[in-house]
Amino acid sequence: QVQLVESGGGLVQAGGSLRLSCAASGLTCSSYTMTWFRQAPGKEREFVSAIMWTGGSTAYADSVKGRFTIARDNAKNTVYLSMNNLKPEDTAVYYCAAACYLSVSLLRARVPSPYNYWGQGTQLTVSS
Repeated sequence: QVQLVESGGGLVQAGGSLRLSCAASGLTCSSYTMTWFRQAPGKEREFVSAIMWTGGSTAYADSVKGRFTIARDNAKNTVYLSMNNLKPEDTAVYYCAAACYLSVSLLRARVPSPYNYWGQGTQLTVSS
């Protein structure tokens, strides 16, 4: 049984930093991509960043490029999203998702539909 458990959300002032974590268990495919999506109230779920577990290739949404960094810890089966220079528009529920045999270079890696596994989400609120 695949489980993705996010943690690290909270309330932070604009310009501040925070790190989200997603602990994964039960993934058995030999290649998979771990991705962060976010969803603000009244908006669609949107792509934030992705990393391939094998090789470590990454992808970022333009809105977070240069401010967010995705990384993985193989030993802990955990993916991290380090967020700097946070803005009020970053406020959302952040979800961790996983998909087998999906390359981060593909456009379809940036939409929710290919992802079979999801975490419960963690709230980030950035105050102005």
